[in-house]
Amino acid sequence: MRKNLISALLLIFLMASCHRDNYVPKPRAFLRLEYPPHRYEKISADFPFTFEKSVFSRLEIKSDTTFNLYYPGMKARIYMTYAPIRHNLKKLMIDAEKLTYKHAIKANDFITRDFINKSARVYARLNLVTGNAASPLQFYLHDSLHHFVTGSLYFRAVPNYDSIRPPLEYLKKDVKHMLETWQWK
Repeated sequence: MRKNLISALLLIFLMASCHRDNYVPKPRAFLRLEYPPHRYEKISADFPFTFEKSVFSRLEIKSDTTFNLYYPGMKARIYMTYAPIRHNLKKLMIDAEKLTYKHAIKANDFITRDFINKSARVYARLNLVTGNAASPLQFYLHDSLHHFVTGSLYFRAVPNYDSIRPPLEYLKKDVKHMLETWQWK
């Protein structure tokens, strides 16, 4: 009997303690990532071109045709390759576009933006892939006669678009600035 009384009191206590008339749902939490203001510097490398890169990235020269921009704070790397045009511009452009379409399996959408600077002979295409693609941003640029460069952004993380979106938004501005300041030597 004593056990039944203790059990009943415990049950009443638990039910009374859980009852609230003024329950307020908690707001959703969002990840807040803050990045420094964009600042740029001109690259000084022995390439047939020049451009402005973020001061927060490191230029990694792998060979005379391959180089990377590494963002250590974001664990991101833009892999870039230079190729001279030898009457093969169409093939180079098709090969560059193939990379974007390889991510179609995981993509929700493709956004393409062209950059044209006729006075500097710079013609570029920026492809953004929304969704859980391994490379959410690719680009290529050329002068239509001699030079062709491709680039792809990768994060050292599992491709989860919600997680990479904040640094991707930051890096999109850096890539756009790079394309807008590109000059052939």
